[in-house]
Amino acid sequence: MPSVSRSTDPRISVVGTGYLGATHAVCMAELGFDVIGVDIDAGRIRRLSAGEVPFYEPGLEALLRKNLEAGRLTFSGSLAEAVDRADVHFICVGTPQRPDSGAADLRHVEAAVSGLITAGLGPDALVVGKSTVPTGTAARLAAKLTAGAPGAELAWNPEFLREGFAVDDTLRPDRLVFGVAPGGTAERRLRAVYARMIDNGTPVIVTDHTTAELVKVAANAFLATKISFINAMAEVCEAAGGDVVELASALAHDARIGHRYLQAGIGFGGGCLPKDIRAFQARADELGVGRALAFLGEVDAVNVRARARVVALAREALGGSPANRMVGVLGAAFKPNSDDIRDSPALDVAEALRRAGAHVSVYDPAAVVNARTCHPNLRFTDSVVGAVVGAEVVLVLTEWHEFRELDPAVLRPHVARPVVIDGRGALDPQRWRAAGWTYRALGRPWR
Repeated sequence: MPSVSRSTDPRISVVGTGYLGATHAVCMAELGFDVIGVDIDAGRIRRLSAGEVPFYEPGLEALLRKNLEAGRLTFSGSLAEAVDRADVHFICVGTPQRPDSGAADLRHVEAAVSGLITAGLGPDALVVGKSTVPTGTAARLAAKLTAGAPGAELAWNPEFLREGFAVDDTLRPDRLVFGVAPGGTAERRLRAVYARMIDNGTPVIVTDHTTAELVKVAANAFLATKISFINAMAEVCEAAGGDVVELASALAHDARIGHRYLQAGIGFGGGCLPKDIRAFQARADELGVGRALAFLGEVDAVNVRARARVVALAREALGGSPANRMVGVLGAAFKPNSDDIRDSPALDVAEALRRAGAHVSVYDPAAVVNARTCHPNLRFTDSVVGAVVGAEVVLVLTEWHEFRELDPAVLRPHVARPVVIDGRGALDPQRWRAAGWTYRALGRPWR
């Protein structure tokens, strides 16, 4: 059980209660701190205050209710209340891609800091940025704090959450990065916030603002590159007659490479990797070093191309023409254990087949509500069978455990033709073929 907050403990506010902010607020309260979450979205504040998480994240709602009941956690629409009640303020607002370019839209970050200053931020306050921002943002915000709230400090403490594992990643992170200015108190105060993790052995990297900003975008760029690399190898395997799964297995035995993120499929999506690598490129261009990150353009292109290649496999399985053919799609979220459909490869593929004239039915264990709102022309069902009944081809596009464990023999009588396209390498080809299915996947031989 967390200790009861003492008067000497940091009092915490979290500005922005979306995916990152709500998770951070709940987990800070779980560590025993008094926490107030602030957002301009009144509906979100009402739901959180009632103990309801407005998105799917395993384990988070139980912790939310526990800490609301304990009195450690409250939510408000007032930055003035946050300034009055807290002395450490985490900025957890979104930085989406700008509609007119690949650059990050920093309006919410700027507004959060300006709002804290206007609300009367005191000289002993610490503002901690967690949002993913282009390098140079922290320096600009620090100058704004110096001008508007003399004595207040700025630190940058990037987040490294994986959707579906966000609670564990917050409470048991693999590293903590503190971007601080020399001579201040920010490092000491952040160590007080994260004392339990540090005592449990979590490494701490103390650096400057710029490097801390770069850590997050560089990490995402590396992960995106690794995913696109194996998908590029899948293209080569298809042309040469190789097997990308066996290739990846051989590569993974090299300790310098490893096995994680080396699964060929329809690529990455979500609200982080795609927009972050584009924003990283845009900032490099602004700094005059665009050539250094030019390869990220091809990383992005390989990723998008993987979706088109799965559509091409489906067309091929349907004899070249999807028009008026029944297609079952399993998966709508961009990854399992999430209801996030932002830049979802699964929904891109489903929509492409629908536009080609197919009758597409989609099932996802968590993301149907979100997907139906954004893709009203697709048909959504409440079960696997509902999605595949009468289908001439079934596509597995999100690697939910439920889909990995499907019994192909039980599923076969419900489809018109037993053809499955494994867009995530989630299925056992031998098991499906033994049950009479034709199995296809990117970078793998027919048989």
